[in-house]
Amino acid sequence: MATAELTTHELIATHRPTLDQALEAIRTRAYWSPHPEHPKAYGEGGSLDAAAGKAAFDALLGDRLDLGQPGTDGWVGGEVSPYGIELGVEYPHADVDVLLPAMRAGMRRWRDAGAELRAVVCLEILRRISDRTHEFAHAVMHTSGQAFMMAFQAGGPHAQDRGMEAVAYAYAEQVRTPDTAEWTKPQGKRDPLALTKRFTPVPRGIALLIGCNTFPTWNGYPGLFASLATGNPVLVKPHPRAVLPLALTVRVAREVLAEAGFDANLVALAAERPGEGIAKTLALRPEVRIIDYTGSTAFGDWLESHARQAQVYTEKAGVNTVLVDSTADYKGMLANLAFSLSLYSGQMCTTPQNLLVPRDGIRTDQGPKTFDEVVTDLSRAVDGLLGDDARANALLGAIVNPDVKARLEAAAGLGEVALASREITHPEFPDAVVRTPVVVKLDGAKPDDEAAYMSECFGPVSFAVAVDSSADAVELLRRTVREKGAMTVGAYTTDDEVEQAVQEVCFEEAAQLSLNLTGGVYVNQTAAFSDFHGSGGNAAANAALCDGAFVAGRFRVIEVRREA
Repeated sequence: MATAELTTHELIATHRPTLDQALEAIRTRAYWSPHPEHPKAYGEGGSLDAAAGKAAFDALLGDRLDLGQPGTDGWVGGEVSPYGIELGVEYPHADVDVLLPAMRAGMRRWRDAGAELRAVVCLEILRRISDRTHEFAHAVMHTSGQAFMMAFQAGGPHAQDRGMEAVAYAYAEQVRTPDTAEWTKPQGKRDPLALTKRFTPVPRGIALLIGCNTFPTWNGYPGLFASLATGNPVLVKPHPRAVLPLALTVRVAREVLAEAGFDANLVALAAERPGEGIAKTLALRPEVRIIDYTGSTAFGDWLESHARQAQVYTEKAGVNTVLVDSTADYKGMLANLAFSLSLYSGQMCTTPQNLLVPRDGIRTDQGPKTFDEVVTDLSRAVDGLLGDDARANALLGAIVNPDVKARLEAAAGLGEVALASREITHPEFPDAVVRTPVVVKLDGAKPDDEAAYMSECFGPVSFAVAVDSSADAVELLRRTVREKGAMTVGAYTTDDEVEQAVQEVCFEEAAQLSLNLTGGVYVNQTAAFSDFHGSGGNAAANAALCDGAFVAGRFRVIEVRREA
């Protein structure tokens, strides 16, 4: 194995150009990605291709994933794929009283490595993960229920992009302050005061990453790499139903850190026994100084209130809304919305839930359309998109857990069903639970209906809400974002005044807005290096992926000054 010094030189020579490109991308916000989206781009016919990735995934099943961590006091597992197969993978269970001190032991050397070396080590971790994208895609698919192509793209290159974006922001914030400064203050006739000052970014402490079930890598990588690149050890606590993708990530990270001459224990896994609920215990440990969390509002609120020793970054739940006032491309609008409602069975934190439509109808390029016509036409668009079962399976994936299925089944009783959900059989995985979306009509003027549309109903459930006017829709949008939060807002309008009103709501309530999407970009998709995921300014999330604020609180600049 190469020496640490040689490895350092190789790492910088290999990855500094990529880091520079990432820094330029976050500055310009233009499209850029170093990670190909197409499966055939990954070593077709070689060790990185689809067959090799599938074989690597299959080899994991029923086996023990030994990470060589200190403090291992047992083995845990039990993941069952939403597609109906038992994974049978066992993971180390940690005695945290042993593991946490071991994680802190390597902090000083990692801190002293400096921002550039930390960044390129992180980029080497991402490169090795990228090389195994096919293997990771199967791991994401069989823990989240995403269809394979979505698991490949969102769980692979898109997640890797988000991780690299976090590294770029972390580096930029750390080098904003110079390493050294010569400070001289004139004193008139007396000799000037002269100091030499040194500024060092120092980490806060152990970072706890609490993973989610639906997007373990996409939601996990920003926090993981933001913390690691700013000098903090990272303890990864995956969701019990989605351990494998993050466990593989930890294994790769530990290998790279060791090869680069650092302590492998800077990254470790905290898998849990059934019902153990270790997230609360870990979140209150004094060694834990940073927490990244994606999941329910209830636990996110608990973390923000109780983990007072830590800097807490949360992505919780919101009620995403699309306001429909008018459109110059009715067919394109319907197709775009149909895809947005269907993708991954609506199991995305950015999927639209409420569609606000004036009860008197809207103006379109096909003439006026009543509320009922809009809802009927949208339902037909969804039916048309998902009419072929093979295509439907490729878009919908599988229902991730029984709670989502229960919400879907209960939704039909909340109002008039405009589009009923139907069951689809998966040809390869007959035990998968695959369901098309349900669309329910509600009346914005009825208090009884408000309880439904003003609460998040996570899954393939959308509400078409009749409102008295576009002005009323704007005010309902404002109240929804203010009271419940939103990861995304969409609007369709050809009226400048309505557009300005919606935009003003989003400025004032801090919500990300997409206007008049009728092509191949959808409200529930965001691109790393360009789009902000969440705003950090409303109840749905207290942070945005990614911006300077997401990384700057993970370290502090400490000054040492002495007389020159």
